[in-house]
Amino acid sequence: MEKLPCITGERVVLRPITDGDTDHIVTWRNTPSVMQNFIFRQQFTPEMHRNWLATKVATGQVVQYIIVDKAEDRPVGSVYFRDIDPVNHSAEYGIFIGEEDARGQGFGSETARLFTEFGFARLGLHRISLRLLEENLPARRSYEKAGFVQEGIFHDMVMLDGQYRDVVFMAKLAPVAQQEESL
Repeated sequence: MEKLPCITGERVVLRPITDGDTDHIVTWRNTPSVMQNFIFRQQFTPEMHRNWLATKVATGQVVQYIIVDKAEDRPVGSVYFRDIDPVNHSAEYGIFIGEEDARGQGFGSETARLFTEFGFARLGLHRISLRLLEENLPARRSYEKAGFVQEGIFHDMVMLDGQYRDVVFMAKLAPVAQQEESL
């Protein structure tokens, strides 16, 4: 697989994930304020993360980056495309800001814009979708700022903490100029 580039924005630098990021990922994923927004809620271990790196990232099924606060040069979260489908030029988008003091600072919105542009231009994606719990309004606003639109709501799709929860599906399509270039 080709070496992936760093992506630099105004406030964030996105860099490909490495094994050296394992401690950050495990800590962030096990933080209750992060975990509450995930459908997958199992305790996350270093072994699980390293297995993910070996079986998903290394094989190209997942492209995962670390979000770095440019001003402080510190990792604050992670962003990824999973279930990359080379036939249909599609992938599922995921993101989390793991550092609590970095939330609400615009890092997620800038990352969503930069990473989806990268997905369309560099990875040749046509469609990027995501799903989120309906009550996660800050994430939804961030996704809308980055150009995602709601496609539907699956009512009572998952049971979390003993309650059925609705899941919102959103997507963003490649700009028309890029769609025409790929034809």
